[in-house]
Amino acid sequence: MSHVTTHVLDAALGQPARNVSVRLEAAADGARTSWKPLAQGRTNDDGRVPDLGPDQLEAGYYRVVFDTGSYFTATGQKGFYPEVTIVFDLTDEDAHYHVPLLLSPFAYSTYRGS
Repeated sequence: MSHVTTHVLDAALGQPARNVSVRLEAAADGARTSWKPLAQGRTNDDGRVPDLGPDQLEAGYYRVVFDTGSYFTATGQKGFYPEVTIVFDLTDEDAHYHVPLLLSPFAYSTYRGS
């Protein structure tokens, strides 16, 4: 299993967000001004990307970037956020990190999942 997984739920439509492009990136420096791509994928029919990235990551800053603009266009919605970026601090190298996104055209939220 990937060290980092994600899923996207469309709160406005009340369903999983399918076919959302997702990237996992690592901070290339401690200041988080430069990012290195690690993996990319698309959400499946259940809105999940179960295999995003390597099985093991070192402690550090990472981010998951969601292409929400293309998703909104594909579903006929006009969204305010064309991209959502969630930066997180991976401190426990043995723990699984699940970074979900709850999405609607004019709002989003996230939390540390399990």
